[in-house]
Amino acid sequence: MAVRFVIVGGGPAGVEAAATASRLGADVTLVERDVIGGAANLWDCIPSKAMIATGGLMALTRRSAALGLNLTSEPPNLSALRARVEGITERLAASNTAQLESQGVRLVRGFGRLRGPHTVEIDPAGEEPSYTVEADAVLLSTGSTPRVPAWAPVDGDRVLITRDAYPPPSIPEQLVVVGSGVTGVEFVHLFRSLGSRVSLIVSRQQVLPQKDPEVAAALEADFLETGVTLVKGARAVRLDRTGDAVVVICEDDRKVVGSHVLLAIGSVPSSAGLGLEEAGVAVNDGGYVTINHHCQSNVPHIYAAGDLSGRLQLASVAAAQGRKVAEHVMGLHTRDHRHLDYDKAASAIFTEPEIADVGLAEAEAFALGRKIRVTKVPFALSAKAMIDGDPRGFVKLVSDPNTGIILGGSIVGAHAAELISVIGVAVSAHLRVDDLAETVLVHPALAEVLAAAAE
Repeated sequence: MAVRFVIVGGGPAGVEAAATASRLGADVTLVERDVIGGAANLWDCIPSKAMIATGGLMALTRRSAALGLNLTSEPPNLSALRARVEGITERLAASNTAQLESQGVRLVRGFGRLRGPHTVEIDPAGEEPSYTVEADAVLLSTGSTPRVPAWAPVDGDRVLITRDAYPPPSIPEQLVVVGSGVTGVEFVHLFRSLGSRVSLIVSRQQVLPQKDPEVAAALEADFLETGVTLVKGARAVRLDRTGDAVVVICEDDRKVVGSHVLLAIGSVPSSAGLGLEEAGVAVNDGGYVTINHHCQSNVPHIYAAGDLSGRLQLASVAAAQGRKVAEHVMGLHTRDHRHLDYDKAASAIFTEPEIADVGLAEAEAFALGRKIRVTKVPFALSAKAMIDGDPRGFVKLVSDPNTGIILGGSIVGAHAAELISVIGVAVSAHLRVDDLAETVLVHPALAEVLAAAAE
């Protein structure tokens, strides 16, 4: 009898787990209340990057004179932009749905909850009655939702969360972004590119507080050069709305005024109503399901992946977790099976210039007292960067001074999200700097800077 595998939540983790388990012979049921692909397709990753692509073209238009062109940048057509974003998400959802259906995955639109260790209750969308199914294994991958503090009266008009911005009803004249993490700085870049005047409230003394200070400084310099106002060391505690203005009041009584406010201050796990307590599944203080390196909860046949697991909140990591869960459910961990190494997951920030990193960071190594070799090469030395008219940024490579093994790297510059893949492979495969330096790369190409940093 095939393994009965029920997945609650059809985001990147759920889709990948369903596809992998089905290929391995499981009887798979996937329950999703919105669209297949989840929040990453519907509200977060894909829509934001689609809008950033539009903003990037507008920014390029404004730099066109340096390339010998005289182009003008018109205000964006919000109706066309909205249709483009919706079209992309619909095509991705249709593609995921078609793939899973072709593999025999049972797709149910509705809400799923645990009614015991091996029982999942499904409440279908529409007027159909709820029913229960028995499962040999369950994956919970319901994601997260934007965090909204009690002091922020979100109305979707002037006070926005990120999910109100794909795109908003109108381009804000003056936007105040609260939150200087990855999501916050991406929205600063996005709306600045679309023509808004932007202020960013930074609770600490640098944007991207979890990133390399040199990387954060490069982004701050670009923000300031393009007119972004940085309000540092400020913690927002209250919002006042008067007519068409919104005032953000900070803990030290500083006030920042805008026509709109966008909150980008983290997320909370979507765990309410899942029946975790009823099934005996443990959660931590933040409400995330506690998992081991197999993504198992304290109830061994109940797994959690994606944002609900409290690990790196990246769609790529969620998909990798989903694949590992499916392999574990189907017993592949008893053979050659590599655990997911979160420390070697590449990530990117789609600002301009782009930012990407992987593996050990310079500041992290120094904090650990670890000896490292750091090399840094600016894109200003790249012929391709000059040709493209965008020589901003650099490549920083971190390696072991004794063995030459590449431990990590950071990139600030055009196409950083693509280029970091080379360093990501090097870190995962334990390659040495010589392996990269001796690789004959295309000329002219931005990737040449990677090899130069390895010399």
